Amino acid sequence: MTWDEFLATEFEGKVEWVCGEVIHMSGPSLAHQRLSKRVARLLLAYELSHRGTEVCYETFTMRIAPGKPGRAPDILVVLPEHADRFRGNYLEGPADVVVEITSPSTINLDRGEKYLEYEAGGVPEYWLLDPQRRVAEFYRLGARGVYELAPTPGGRFESAVLPGFGVEVESLWGAGVAE
Repeated sequence: MTWDEFLATEFEGKVEWVCGEVIHMSGPSLAHQRLSKRVARLLLAYELSHRGTEVCYETFTMRIAPGKPGRAPDILVVLPEHADRFRGNYLEGPADVVVEITSPSTINLDRGEKYLEYEAGGVPEYWLLDPQRRVAEFYRLGARGVYELAPTPGGRFESAVLPGFGVEVESLWGAGVAE
């Protein structure tokens, strides 16, 4: 299937376009849903106070560059200066922040292919959240174009991309997230 055919087709559930193939993603677990809602709420509050910032948390496709895969991150954030990357039903170019919430069926993909694609494509921050293990990893694109693990001093993460955004990592898990 071509990229244009993919964009013109309506699919049930979350799908990604990789090398001309449509990849159907499995439905999220309750733990995934809870964590996704918690992170989306935090980012939506940020969006409200930072005019022009866009938070996409429903299935929304991002293609880093022409010919590259069309991925549907769990959450993506686009700052106002990159709003021109929106093409109606997808983002052409890297989001400023991409959040992937792992599950047993996606952890290798999120830590492997997607990690490398987002890094090579210039996504400035990649948040990798694992509700099963209660592990949050925040990666920043370094000067050499390679992801570096961001520090979380005292258990707090401060975004280098979203001015003024910070979160106590332990608060992400909340009651019942890893059930």
